[in-house]
Order: sequence, then C-alpha cells, then structure tokens
Amino acid sequence: MTNPCPPQSVAELMQRAHEMAGLTLGQLANLHNIPVPNNLKRDKGWIGQLIEHELGAIAGSKPEQDFLHLGIELKTIPVDANGKPMETTYVTVAPLIDIQGLRWQDSVVYHKLQRVLWIPVEGDRSIAVADRHIGTPILWTPSQQEFEMIRQDWEEIMELIALGKVEQITARHGEVLQLRPKGASSRSVTLSIAQDGQNKLTNPRGFYLKIAFTHQILCKHLK
Repeated sequence: MTNPCPPQSVAELMQRAHEMAGLTLGQLANLHNIPVPNNLKRDKGWIGQLIEHELGAIAGSKPEQDFLHLGIELKTIPVDANGKPMETTYVTVAPLIDIQGLRWQDSVVYHKLQRVLWIPVEGDRSIAVADRHIGTPILWTPSQQEFEMIRQDWEEIMELIALGKVEQITARHGEVLQLRPKGASSRSVTLSIAQDGQNKLTNPRGFYLKIAFTHQILCKHLK
C-alpha cells in the first residue's frame, strides 16, 4: 500500500481532489494496491478511508479536522443519480457529560465545520463498489446564515442533553443538525446526564447534518 504525504497547501489538496474526480473507486484502489470489498455491509467506512488515504488525511478518528494544518475537514458523501445525498452526514460524537459551560465556539462541531471538502461518490447500490465514480470536489465555507442555523440546532440539542432529556431527542429535532445514536451496536453504552443531575447509561450519540441541508450545499456549488 502506498502512503501519500499530507498536502502542503489548500491548492495542492484541491489539485489532488480534482485529479481523483471521474475515476472509479476500483481504479483509485488499484493505484494503492488496496483490495475492493464486494459490498459495504462489513466495510461501511471503506470509501471514506480510501479517499482519506488518496488525499493524505491524517486525523483518522481524532476529534479534529482531517487536514488540521489547512483547517479543512473531509467529507465523502454518497449521492444518487440526480446528485442528491443518500444519507445524513456524520460530524462528530456528541458530548453527553461534563458539558457545563461548553460554548458553541469551543465545540467540535464548530471546529469541524469551519471549512469542509465534500467529495461526492456514486452511492447507488445497484452499481458495484469498484465501478462507482468519484465526483467533482466542493470546498465549502459555511455562510454566516448557514453557520447560524447549525449553531441554533447545536445549542437547542445541547440544552436538552444538559437537562437530562437525551432519550427524548429524536432525529426530527433540529433544522439542519440532528442527534442520532452512534455506536457499533445498540449494546454500546456511555454515560449521560440524567434528569436528576446524576449520570446514567445510554447509547452514544452523534451529530449529523440532514440530507436537505447537504443537498443545498451541493446544488449551490455544482450549478
């Protein structure tokens, strides 16, 4: 397996991303001698890892931007034949304890979404994984209005968590950002705040961007 170096500049990162556009996942995997899975049931994160590898991302699963030295987060997004995202976009694990005094501008969501490199990839399950094409990259900096919408949702969700109401938060909460269970299985548990202020066990949660919001981002940049 080859090990590409991290890009030294935004221009270098974007050049790599544009050179990758139009290739199939199979072609890209072959360049690095990486085997392609037949399906993604057991390899859910495989596409993201392949793209990270090609672009030289170094954060892995750390709670920081993928290209910390450039201030850019990388998001691979599966799209249908019309270019519409097929699933919500995972941002980061939600903190469920020790959140007193946590401010929006100190949150991982705030830092991760400062600037995002979106890589659309064909996601139609009828297309073999190796034959799915990589799309045109989009470098997105949220507008003030977009960031305001994310902040509002984050603050409302965090307030419910602080009040011990994590179990009552559904995917319908939030205009653009939602909270959903995030764990290897329903047996995964972590500590959260109970309504009496003590700690209790619950499933881990993650913050996700809703499909309608990411679809808007893609449409705006690919006109």
